Amino acid sequence: MEPESPSEIMPRPAEPGMQQSVVRLSDCIQLMQADLVHANPTPENLGHPVSDVLMYDPLDNWSSVDDRIILAVGCSYGSPDFDQLLHRAANSNAAAVVVKAHGALMEQLRAAAVRHSLAVLVAPDAADWTRLVALARASVMGAAADSVSGVRLGDLYAFANAAASITNGAASIVDPVGRILGYSTLPGQPIDELRRITTLTLQETTQPAFDNDFKAVYAAPGAVMVPALDDGMARLALAVRAGGELLGSIWIIDPGEERREASLVALDRMAPLAGLHMLHARSASDFGERRNADLIRTLMDDAPHASFAAAQLGLDAANGLAVAAFSIARPETGSLESVRDLHRLLHLVTTVCNVQFSTSHSALLGSVVYALLPSQGSSPRAVHARIIQEIEAYSHTISSFPLIASVGGIAARVEDLPRSRSEAVHTMNHLLSQRARGIAGPRVALFEDFQIPLNLLKIGKFIEDNGLAGADEIARIQARDAEQQTDYLDTLRAYLATNGNISAMAAQLHVHNNTVRYRVGRLAEDFTIDLNDPQKRLWLWLRLTTTDLAAQ
Repeated sequence: MEPESPSEIMPRPAEPGMQQSVVRLSDCIQLMQADLVHANPTPENLGHPVSDVLMYDPLDNWSSVDDRIILAVGCSYGSPDFDQLLHRAANSNAAAVVVKAHGALMEQLRAAAVRHSLAVLVAPDAADWTRLVALARASVMGAAADSVSGVRLGDLYAFANAAASITNGAASIVDPVGRILGYSTLPGQPIDELRRITTLTLQETTQPAFDNDFKAVYAAPGAVMVPALDDGMARLALAVRAGGELLGSIWIIDPGEERREASLVALDRMAPLAGLHMLHARSASDFGERRNADLIRTLMDDAPHASFAAAQLGLDAANGLAVAAFSIARPETGSLESVRDLHRLLHLVTTVCNVQFSTSHSALLGSVVYALLPSQGSSPRAVHARIIQEIEAYSHTISSFPLIASVGGIAARVEDLPRSRSEAVHTMNHLLSQRARGIAGPRVALFEDFQIPLNLLKIGKFIEDNGLAGADEIARIQARDAEQQTDYLDTLRAYLATNGNISAMAAQLHVHNNTVRYRVGRLAEDFTIDLNDPQKRLWLWLRLTTTDLAAQ
């Protein structure tokens, strides 16, 4: 394959007189994927060009701030430094300012951003500034270098395949301590014994700190050729950095003299993208996080293998566990904003659970964030309720849409976790359904708070699925009411709710006692209903109650 054909991973060289494509703030935000909340997104500030990243120091004289993303370390809303920063940034044509909320409301930060006509990005309070700097700088370079078509950020195996395709040689990606983070699997590319061993063990045979070849690559300003040793093959190699931090290196089997120079140039151009992918591989979407999600899914979906997954996670299930489910009530799903909200939610759930339990087993599965809550102390359900209430209280910092959360019952054994998950999901869906129908109700709940209506809904579904209702009295009454605009169903509902108390029925229906007696008599006569039969009353009550619940 000729190196000029796949232009998706790197930009084509600019023609004389042509300008390189401009990096926009929206491009950087998308590539950073660092749980940032944009306080005031507008087409103008999202389209602002970005040239670099600047750490803020109130004592510095700003010589060139145009089009830079400014990271406001140590500044909090309401402080003199904060107001001065936004004023200076706006007057200096900065691209954006990244801040931490530190207790400030999103509405306050949004108002400050609008007042200064400046893009303000809010990072989680627990975010590491060093990582944010590296991500921001890598995103600027990565956006300028274009992106790899079809390769998800952080998927180093897919990126290695793309690199191998571009450079015509088998690729390996290595971290600074010698671990193999990803390697190419394209067929037909030659490899040697060293490459075979390292991909099998996922580890270099000699640690980079003690290997002269690695030292030479790290010291070089760009991609270099490393000569072959013994019976091995030569390599092309590149040190990958972001913001001065060494992230690792890329090693390519030498494609031969005719293609070597073009492959070295291609490897150099991949540097910004490689840094971006390696940074994301260390973030919440890395292999470890995906493996954690897979194990949690096994716990909740695959009872025969649940004990194995629990052992892999190091779960302590001695006192039981409960599954908590969290969802954001958005009108649409699948958009970039909804996906980001879910990842922010995962970060929030993980943080709160770590604070409470000194450990966290949480994962994003589909559009729901799940957490396994230990059942400790004398009142574990009170703790569970407090945890979801606390997460809901902080949810305004991650999304403008409401958070809905629930906790299933306590599973005494790991094998019982699927039941706890089912209870959590049914409770959460019930809360979401009520909200969608405009019914005022809580945003968070334990399963037992709605256990009775949820169980009745199951009974109603069983009746419907098995055709048990047929053309019974309830169906006939509904048809009569619809046809003749009568109120028999309301009369029956009031009769069952008050145990046949005429005065209570009259008050509920807002009619005279004699009217109630007349309606009850006509109800029993027209539909041949024996209201003195307890089994008949139970059946009618079940049918009415389950129908009403399903309509809520």
